[in-house]
Formats: sequence, C-alpha cells, structure tokens
Amino acid sequence: MDLRIFTEPQQGASYADLLRIARTAEDAGFDAFFRSDHYRAMGGVSGEPGPTDAWTTLSALAVQTERIALGTLVTSATFRLPGPLAIAVAQADQMSGGRIELGLGAGWFEAEHTGYGIPFPPLAERFDRLAEQLEIVTGLWGTPTGETYSFDGEHYTVVDSPALPKPAHPIPVIIGGKGPRRTPALAARFASEFNIPFAPLDEAASQYERIAQACTAAGRDPAELVLSCAHTLVIGSDDAEVTRRAGNLGLDTDELSTNPLAGTPAQIVDALGRWRERTGISRVYLQTLDLADLDALELVASAVAPQLAG
Repeated sequence: MDLRIFTEPQQGASYADLLRIARTAEDAGFDAFFRSDHYRAMGGVSGEPGPTDAWTTLSALAVQTERIALGTLVTSATFRLPGPLAIAVAQADQMSGGRIELGLGAGWFEAEHTGYGIPFPPLAERFDRLAEQLEIVTGLWGTPTGETYSFDGEHYTVVDSPALPKPAHPIPVIIGGKGPRRTPALAARFASEFNIPFAPLDEAASQYERIAQACTAAGRDPAELVLSCAHTLVIGSDDAEVTRRAGNLGLDTDELSTNPLAGTPAQIVDALGRWRERTGISRVYLQTLDLADLDALELVASAVAPQLAG
C-alpha cells in the first residue's frame, strides 16, 4: 500500500516549511508529497504567513527533491485556464524528471474566490468547466508532437494549439469526491486514480462501487483505476500520545472513531487492512496538519509502512 504525505499549507506554512516536510517524507521512504491547492485558510485561523501557490511550490520542489512523486489534491479548475494549466504542469513534470501527478476538481470554497478576485460560478457550471478542462489538458498532452490540437466547448475554445510542452511522462490524473453522478462519470473517462477524502468506510465503499459501475458503463476495466483515500494523521506510540496529538490539532477523540489513520501503529495497520480488504484501495494520503511534527511521520515510516508493504 502506497503511503503519501498530504499537506494543507493554506492553514499557515511557508515554502521552507513545505520543503522540510517534503524532504523528510522522501528520506523516510514515503511514496509522494502532495499539497492542497487553496488560497485561503479555513476554520478560523489566520493562515499566516499567507497562501503559497500550488504549482509554484511543486515546481520548486521538483528540483529540490529527487525521488518522491509530487502533486495536488486537488487543483481547482476555477483557478486557471486549461491551456496555461497544462503548460505549468508539464513544465513541472519536466523539471522533476517525470514525478508530477495532477489532481483536478471543480472547486468549492467560495471565500477564497471572492477574497482573491476569482470568478465562482454555480456548481453545475463549475462541473461543466471541469469536464472541459479535463478534455483540454489531457488532449494537449496526448497530441502527437508535430500535430495541433483544437477543442470547441461551451466555456473554452482551443484553435490549432501546438500542444506544447510535452510532459516527461504520461501524467496521472486524479479525480475525487463524493458526488454520486458526474464525479464517477468523469473519473471513468479521465482518471488514473480515484480518491475519496475524509469519508467513513461504508460511505467510501459505496462510492468506489459507483466508480466501478461508471467504468463498466464506459467500457473501461475498473481495475485500471487506482483507488485511494485521504484521512487526517493522528498517530501515537500509545493512547496518551494519540490523545495529545489530537488535542494539538483541535480534534476530539470522538471525531477519530471512523478515521483509519487515528491511533497507535497497530490500530492504524488493522484499520487500513480492513479498508484494503473491503474496498481494494492501494493508496492512502496522510493529511499532515502539524508541519512541525516530523516525529509523527517517522513513526509511520518505522512502525506502519513496513507492515503494509507489498
């Protein structure tokens, strides 16, 4: 099972903070370092020193790390036009030597749009735009060198694009969420991986089943899709340390009952084993909220990861 570090820097982090945890994750043997793509803090915190741009961050990390995969969970389609997004992601992939992955979603947090002058259309239009962005971004990357790409949609039009630059490798596209209809259909069409964030096991299992049904309806083998989940990491060597870390994150222990990443190493291994047996997931994103608590990552690397390998 792949274990990936997933950060939320809009809550308050500098680039130096992100570089430190990305290098720690790489040295500890984690599969990937991911970050959210948000421009405003949530939950009443200030977010100081302020937001960092996701693709600026990942481009810098591309040349300051060596092995670890890098990506977003997830970029909002409202933030960028599809052509410039395809260029930025492909360039970051070249800079990394082929380690970039793109998570792309419709966008949901209205306050960050109004706070930074970004249009925030209604939900249906956001999904329409997401579908067109997925079509364009993957179309640009997939156009053979020397040929041009065109697209005529309701929201975006591309005319005779040279479809450059090309990424260093075929970039995996991650789609996620809990939507029952359009989300599975988009995943079946475009995704390499489907992710469900912060859902209890029964809810996640139902959504994975909808994804499989959408793949079958689209003529795609569901086994082609990597299944993953994301949860908040609250680990401790004993119950007291789990409680302490939960308190540091402002979490009540009652909130942790459905979280497979909350508990001692043995409890987390057992919980992830149940998730793997029930759903077939092969990848887990560890939402790491305290970027100064590198000991938590070391504990996962030493006491959890070896038991989930293979």
